[in-house]
Amino acid sequence: MKIWKRARQVVVESKNKLSSQPQSQSQSQSQSPTPTQPELKPVSLASIKDELKDIDDAVFKDYQTKEGLVTVVYLSTLIDPLILHKAIILPLVNDQGEVLKSFDAMEGWNKQKILMSIVNGNTVIYHHDKLQYLKAQTFSPPVRAISSSEMESSVIGPQDAFTESLNTNLSLIKRRIQQTGLKSKEYTIGTETNTKISVMYIEHLVNDENLQRIQDRIEKLDYTGFLDITMLKQLVEDNPFSPFPQYGATSRPDVAVGSLLDGRIVIAMENSQTVMVCPSSFIEMFNSSEDFYNRWTTATLLRILRFTGFFITIMLTPMYISALSYHPGILPFELLIMIQESRSRVPFPPVIEVLFIELVIEILREAGSRMPTKIGQTIGIVGGIVIGTAAVEAGLVSNTLIVLVAVSALLSFLMPNFLMSNASRFVRYIFILAAGLFGLLGQMLALAWLFNHLLNLTSLGTPYMTPVIPRSWSDLRDSIVRFPLAFLQKRTGMSRAKKVNKPTK
Repeated sequence: MKIWKRARQVVVESKNKLSSQPQSQSQSQSQSPTPTQPELKPVSLASIKDELKDIDDAVFKDYQTKEGLVTVVYLSTLIDPLILHKAIILPLVNDQGEVLKSFDAMEGWNKQKILMSIVNGNTVIYHHDKLQYLKAQTFSPPVRAISSSEMESSVIGPQDAFTESLNTNLSLIKRRIQQTGLKSKEYTIGTETNTKISVMYIEHLVNDENLQRIQDRIEKLDYTGFLDITMLKQLVEDNPFSPFPQYGATSRPDVAVGSLLDGRIVIAMENSQTVMVCPSSFIEMFNSSEDFYNRWTTATLLRILRFTGFFITIMLTPMYISALSYHPGILPFELLIMIQESRSRVPFPPVIEVLFIELVIEILREAGSRMPTKIGQTIGIVGGIVIGTAAVEAGLVSNTLIVLVAVSALLSFLMPNFLMSNASRFVRYIFILAAGLFGLLGQMLALAWLFNHLLNLTSLGTPYMTPVIPRSWSDLRDSIVRFPLAFLQKRTGMSRAKKVNKPTK
């Protein structure tokens, strides 16, 4: 019995040891110190030199100061030597106290930020004893002086225009809107170019949904490089396949400020002379900056002329094709006889005749715009007269068509927005082909397509045909007909601005 009891006791003791062993192990593991993360090492100056090799304007200069040896790194083409000498070199050489504390400290282990700071035009100072990187703002590349706008010239009103410098453009806007409600948020876009843009808006006026939508689209961009703001417009539009511009573009600060005061969003880009305005409507593409500086009667007359000119330029030459090919009865008898006499020597059908002269006009226009200014103007005038006269005498086109095409070309330039002018030229070819196939029926089908397309377009989620559809009676006061300024106190429905007026004085 004693042996049996002793055996049972040994078994119980062994079980207790086995049950207590994992607890002791877990306790020992919990008491053991957790492994520390490896400490980040600062970026060496040699690695910075290696990244900037084969860059001729990269400068590395050593200076012995009271606080130790420092190396100054910068790109000579992006800074002003005088600013560099006065702000950095002279204080370092003269040992003016603890001068290094006046510079901004950088994350010494983030090589990408250090390199981006250098290529952005800043001067980086490396302290050898402290293994610390510092940054000084010295970006001052050569910029073009402020001048008047060639694309949006006006007789009345301000004459200054944006330049290719983002800081200059921001200053032109901020000196007109002097309040803290004007916000400007900076983004860097372009995987290769790292282009800076600034999204500007008035905080208490902008529609939050519009702002969030445009910010999301900018943050999701994945494109190699941006050379102008028009490239950004095409990538953030609601419908990239449409020939019509869905966002406004202007090179005038007064127009940009007017859009901001209406609750719109303005986007400016480094190295771009124009800024983007969103959202925008179809009707606003026919408005000029001078409309608010003129009397309301003059502004209304000019707006009606531009709006009517858009539909005339896309319908005039197609109507010539329809009348001669399918519906000669719609013309007065005397006019029909005159046109038939002018076409008596033309061997081509009207649609081929129109396409030929339209393409000649496009060639002259493109060639004139690519040549130097003085030569381009001469070639455009002389080429148009010579080719037009020779084509009529040779019997390739009729006199009547030359007049119609010339009027149509002039009307296409009435639109203040250059991209809308290009859109009208593209749409005109659709109407020409439709008229050549089906006559007036084809024109009406093309017109129905045009209206359907415009009604389905949106600009940042807002209907493109606002304020016509959906109709807003208050906004119609500033559409084709411009009422006196006393009646234009409210902000337009296109911007969907907030109804809160924040005191700014």
